[in-house]
Amino acid sequence: MMEEYIQVITAIAKREDAEKIANAMVEKRLAACVQIVGPIISTYWWKGNIEWKEEWLCIIKSKKDIYDVLEKAIKVIHPYETPEIFALSVVAGSKEYLKWLSREVQTRGSK
Repeated sequence: MMEEYIQVITAIAKREDAEKIANAMVEKRLAACVQIVGPIISTYWWKGNIEWKEEWLCIIKSKKDIYDVLEKAIKVIHPYETPEIFALSVVAGSKEYLKWLSREVQTRGSK
């Protein structure tokens, strides 16, 4: 079976918290790489009001078969009541990069 890759995104209020998520995901081998982008401005409905917040975006490179473990690990660190956690399928990528990603991310049931 061919491996499937994902990019998981989550936004968070503080750069320090984004760095905690990035470090934890890479250290636990749940991600090969996490990019932190920001600050960004997010506009959204929350509890009946429109909110405008400065946030930092984490873009997490991983594999689909460990998404559930990755999501749980993010939630342990993420301070939001309802954090944004989206997984986007990677439809193509350079062979070399995907090979590297496969080596760096744990497989289901390991570690």
